[in-house]
Amino acid sequence: MSTVLRQHAEQQFSQELEELKKQDPHKIPQNWQLSPQAVVSYLMGDKLNNGFQLTPKYIGNRRLMEIAVATLTTDRALLLYGLPGTAKSWVSEHLAAAISGDSTLLVQGTAGTGEEAIRYGWNYARLLSTGPTPEALVETPMMRAMKAGKIARVEELTRIGSDVQDSLITILSEKSLPVPELNTEVQAVTGFNVIATANNRDKGVNELSSALKRRFNTVILPVPDSMEEEVEIVQQRVKSFSQHMALPIEKPITEEIRRIVTIFRELRSGVSMDGKNKLKSPSGTLSTAEAISVMNSGLSLSHHFGDGSLTAHDLASGVLGAVVKDPVQDKIVWQEYLETVVKQREGWKDLYRSCRDMM
Repeated sequence: MSTVLRQHAEQQFSQELEELKKQDPHKIPQNWQLSPQAVVSYLMGDKLNNGFQLTPKYIGNRRLMEIAVATLTTDRALLLYGLPGTAKSWVSEHLAAAISGDSTLLVQGTAGTGEEAIRYGWNYARLLSTGPTPEALVETPMMRAMKAGKIARVEELTRIGSDVQDSLITILSEKSLPVPELNTEVQAVTGFNVIATANNRDKGVNELSSALKRRFNTVILPVPDSMEEEVEIVQQRVKSFSQHMALPIEKPITEEIRRIVTIFRELRSGVSMDGKNKLKSPSGTLSTAEAISVMNSGLSLSHHFGDGSLTAHDLASGVLGAVVKDPVQDKIVWQEYLETVVKQREGWKDLYRSCRDMM
């Protein structure tokens, strides 16, 4: 039997959600699955009264998650904003899973996303045959969320053209979606709200209008504050990946994770951890998500083409691919970093040699 490559959050963490439902002592808003307090516990991780352990989905400032959840109890939508790889989509999915029990009501924003992806579309065969009828209408995830009183998600809102973005204004302000072709409208049921994500690297691509901005409460998700926080995030996600993909971890990999995170943090900040070397930063973001990807790639290489023990040789190609996005400028930045920092660092000779061999 085939298995699903990636389960939705409400499927993957169904046991946690069920345990929370059983033990949630707080008042639950209409059409929510859990109370706001329980949603935050699900996101941040907690130990329930019966000893059941909830795994943290977001490692960071708890207050940010409290603000995000509180926003969704009001008539304002939530905009999760930040650098690539700061867990915006991840948090959005888990919020929808915990609140609505359904994270699939998703509109993916691209340059080609049209109004029909947000409002509604038509089955053109039926439309030509019978004209505009309810049967010919194609409901969008947004419309289904409004009817069911659930959370709708809009990914990469600023990738969508400004004229299409503004189709959200009536939905968010009036809580209704007019269907003039049928002389009717869809009115949102209590519990409906919208979570959108936006990447600040896209600033200036399709700026939100002031009218649309007013409909959102913005929560900025920062890069992890500390080395330990980022190492913990990478470690948890890599562990989950290895279990799902049946890639056994033969020995502890915390130190390898720490080395990758150190490289990424130094190149992001433009200075070495000891403050002695000023560094040039590459064109990429070197996010936590990319650090996770480097580790996952290394685990796959060690399992299929090595002895199962993760080594610097397994990580080198992933690091190179993450850092060197521009084959000219980024390569210079990476070579300088290797010579001035990696080569001089005690215990990093294996990583230096492996990375040099990949150049």
